Formats: sequence, structure tokens, C-alpha cells
Amino acid sequence: MLESSAPTRIDLAGGTIDIWPLYLFHDGATTVNAAISLRAHVRIEPYAGGVLLRSIDTHCEARATTWSGLPESNGLALLGFLARHYQLKDAALITRGESPAGAGIAGSSALTIAACGALARWTGHRAGPEDLLNVAMNVECQTIRVPTGVQDYRPALYGGIAAIELGVSGIHRVGLDVDARALESRLVLAYTGSPRQSGTNNWEIIKRHVDGDRIVFDSFERIRDTAVAMRHALERSDWDEVGRQIAAEWENRKRLAPGVTTPEIDDLMRKAGAAGATAAKVCGAGGGGCLFCYGPPDRKPFIAAALQQGGARVLDFRIETEGLRFG
Repeated sequence: MLESSAPTRIDLAGGTIDIWPLYLFHDGATTVNAAISLRAHVRIEPYAGGVLLRSIDTHCEARATTWSGLPESNGLALLGFLARHYQLKDAALITRGESPAGAGIAGSSALTIAACGALARWTGHRAGPEDLLNVAMNVECQTIRVPTGVQDYRPALYGGIAAIELGVSGIHRVGLDVDARALESRLVLAYTGSPRQSGTNNWEIIKRHVDGDRIVFDSFERIRDTAVAMRHALERSDWDEVGRQIAAEWENRKRLAPGVTTPEIDDLMRKAGAAGATAAKVCGAGGGGCLFCYGPPDRKPFIAAALQQGGARVLDFRIETEGLRFG
């Protein structure tokens, strides 16, 4: 038996600009994210009946005598594409996640990295970090059938707090020297109760950008600037400035598409603000999923209580320094 896991993430600033080719039109494009301890788990074990795929979270299961006979739908398309790529045989691939479905904290990307790492070891593939990143990104794109971003696989693989630099020469992850506990003490993460639809939101934004929508282009310029400023504020441990940049990022993100925020999300943020939060933003593409609030450490319990009273589920987490791991 072989087990692996990978962390999810909070995107602090710069999300969506990491989708190819959007970042090529914004010089200096950067995202900033932090891996968190809500992990995706994968187990592979011998299976005499051919190939078995099972998701504990969704209660979905698929069986076939060979990897080529696995279905491309039924809720297990991602695992099916991965099993085909690695030509899995005589084995069961079983998955579970610690994050809510559709949370916007890159649960599917964490699962993909954990599965790629486990499958590569199980099948004897020699896979370096870049190989795992490429397979994960391409297979997830095959699954959701719209372009995917590049940032989410890096925290899953490496952990930690990092800036992802995006440009013509490629994608470069730069680990940031940040006091993780100090940042963690200022964050409250909560699930709104409604899953987000990132594929739909992002595809509409991509099309508008490519079609020359000036509002979308200018919003991405400001999101890029916010991510750069966020990186510098974190490196200086300037916690007030971190809060200002989170708030600025959210204001610019809401301009990308009408569905990024909802009345329910706005209400939760108002309640958190009344409890002491100085900033808040949704995770991922928005429209649902998770949001996080930022504020002074001594206000954190009150912010969490306000979100719970508003109907959100507060999620316990730590900033995770370790990425993909086995065993």
C-alpha cells in the first residue's frame, strides 16, 4: 500500500491572472499564496479485479478490467484521466479530502498533485517536480474542459508561503521568508455553505479579457499591482499593509464579473467587519466556496463567532510548511 497527501491553499492575492495566457499580457504578473493544513489524501493498494477508483467524499466508484476501460464521466473523470496517463493496473486508487467540496481553496489541485505523486511511485515513473506539475495541470484541464491556472499546484507540491512569478520565461516559485504563525493568527477561514463554480467564472473572465474588455484588463493590472505590494508587505511583516492589500484585491476582483460576490458573501463580510475584521476576500474564483477574513489577533475569536452566527462554517487550519508527502 502507498499513501500520499498534499495541502490546499489560501490565495492571498493575484488569483486568476495565473491562467495562461492572461499573465502574458500583464508584465510582472505575480500571485501570492499560502499552503494550509486541510489536505487531500490518496491511497493506492493492490486490487485483483483490474482497476478500482473510489472517492470517499463523493461516494463515487468505478471499476474496469484495464485502465483503458475506465469511464470519462460519473464524477471520477479526474482520477480516470490520471489512471490512464500512468496506465494503472491491478490496483485501487482511493481518495478523500479534508476541505469542503467546491471550497475554492484548490482541493482538486491538491488531490491531483497527491495522486500524481502516488501514481508515479506506484507505476515506476521517474517524475521530477516539473513533470508532476505539468501532468497535474494538463489532466485537470482535461477534466474541467476550460483553461486552468498554474499557481494552485505549487503550494500543493512545496507547501509554505510563496510568490509565483509568471512570465514569458516560465513559472517561478519564490518561497517567502514570512512568520507563518503571525500571519495565521490574523486569518479566519470559513466555508459559506455554497460551492463555487470556478470553471464557469474563470472562462467568462478569460473570454472577456481576450475580447478586449478594458474593465477586465484594468482590473487585472490592479490585481497584479496588489499581489506585488502584498509580497513586499509580507516580507516586511507589515501586517497593516497586508490587510490593506487584501481589501484592495477584493475590490478589484469584484470588478471582473458580476458573480464573484453574492448578497450572502457581502453579508458575511459585513458581519466580520463589525466584529473587527479589517479585510476579507473570497478564495478562488468566488461566487461561493470559502472566504477568509483578516484582522488583529485579539479580534480573531470575535470574527469567527460573527461568521458562524451568519451561517458560515469556520474551518480550523494551520499554514502548512510541508507540501507533497508520502506515508
